Amino acid sequence: MVDTLVQSDQDIDPRLALLTKRARVWLLVVACLGVSLVISSMVALNAALPDLARETSATQSQLTWVVDGYTLALACLLLPAGAIGDRYGRRGALLIGLAIFTVASLAPIFLDSPVQLIIARAVTGAGAAFIMPATLSLLTAAYPKAERNKAVGIWAGVAGSGAIAGFLVTGVLLHFWAWQSIFWAFTGAGVVMFILALTVSSSRDDDAAPVDWVGAALIASTVAVFVFGAVEVPVRGWSHPAVWGSFAAGLALAAAFTVVELRRRFPLLDVRLFARPDFATGAVGVTVLFFANFGFFFVAMQYIQLVMGYSPLQTALALAPLVAPVMILSAASPWFLPRLGLGVTVSVGLVILAAGLISMRVLDVGSSFLDLAWPLLIMSTGIGLCTAPTTSAIMGAVPDGKQGVASAVNDTTREVGAALGIAAAGSMLAARYTNTLTPMLVEFPEQVRDPASSSLAEALAVSGQMGPQGARLAELAQTAFLQAMDASLLVLAIVIGIAAVLVAIWSPGRDGRQRRFVRHLVSIRRARAVGRHRA
Repeated sequence: MVDTLVQSDQDIDPRLALLTKRARVWLLVVACLGVSLVISSMVALNAALPDLARETSATQSQLTWVVDGYTLALACLLLPAGAIGDRYGRRGALLIGLAIFTVASLAPIFLDSPVQLIIARAVTGAGAAFIMPATLSLLTAAYPKAERNKAVGIWAGVAGSGAIAGFLVTGVLLHFWAWQSIFWAFTGAGVVMFILALTVSSSRDDDAAPVDWVGAALIASTVAVFVFGAVEVPVRGWSHPAVWGSFAAGLALAAAFTVVELRRRFPLLDVRLFARPDFATGAVGVTVLFFANFGFFFVAMQYIQLVMGYSPLQTALALAPLVAPVMILSAASPWFLPRLGLGVTVSVGLVILAAGLISMRVLDVGSSFLDLAWPLLIMSTGIGLCTAPTTSAIMGAVPDGKQGVASAVNDTTREVGAALGIAAAGSMLAARYTNTLTPMLVEFPEQVRDPASSSLAEALAVSGQMGPQGARLAELAQTAFLQAMDASLLVLAIVIGIAAVLVAIWSPGRDGRQRRFVRHLVSIRRARAVGRHRA
């Protein structure tokens, strides 16, 4: 049966105005597969790090950068890549990204040096930077506004669940094969995705302004320096010069980017958008969501594997309950969002997410899967309420010709939030674990104390070689880890709670307008600014 042609709509790309409904659904499928590939690759190597360490003799710092080199390259190139897609064609940007991603994913199969692996993963992240914004901007260019929120909601749900998919794939592969199988899988997936991407229609803005290369260089440097500092926090601590120096440099570069963009005729990103309540709410919401998600994953995966004793595959299956509420609520967002409004939806979702994190603090050494599952369902309900509305708010606030840049803003806030979440949770976990366990180790030989106090994984490894005393060491280490995990989750919950309050105050309501007292404060500020300008 031939699909009915969809009538042209002035708010979508003319090339895509006559796409059939079936063609748009196929585009949605390809876009969701593309973003799932990017997110899965971001987390897939975490479970393979012990095998990588044994076979490549990589240090702990090198192992960290095998994972984070991908994230760093992805984060700093998203905005320039999105702008290139808007200017020269979004499908072309997607194909370029997939080609780079595929070739770079193949390289680690033949490399055995940690430095080579880090470089290959960074190049893979550069390819992913072209894939991720192109998938979303192709959707928003193809769907009329009446149908756009539903498509964006499905995309956002898949993006929010991509980490679980990555854990599942890695768990299955490592259960049967060596760590190189992960790269074979991503190479094969990249080839398939490249073929699928050839079947979708492209879009670009015929009147697009030239790419702002100065702005692109500034924002890439800003994000790279800032994310580098966040990545180094769990290893070096907040007081290390490399960490606070990176944050200071990142803030200085961000200020420079703002000044430059305000003065340019064709800016890469109109920074005035952050004054819009819907855009600002979306950016803050996405950042906080990924701050919570990746901070939680960093802590929870260690608890599930080292305390509950699950394998990587069992760990992925244990986290699977997160997926269903996220997908269902993301797809249903076009129904509840107009009824509740952006502010109520996001603030309530963040409160529920914080409640889920606090509920995780009831876990102990003997907890069962059911003890873990019900807090996960609370968390995933909060995530599902927020995921699609925050993405839709960002995309809806930006002109159609800048959808690639808008998508890149959405993706960049995800990466920055994820890096900060791991930094906050990781640093709190490490500091609290060491401080709690160290006084308990006086009864053990000195050569046991240092490795045991550095991490739970090392403590359990040492305890397995100690005979009768090993059980006592393992018990103390797991108890200290649980106290540290509780502190980390509490910090994440407090940050999310503060964000929920700010969103409730600042964000627009069901009518699309901010609350009256907020509008009054904004008008007073503007009046004062005008007065100073006239003076």
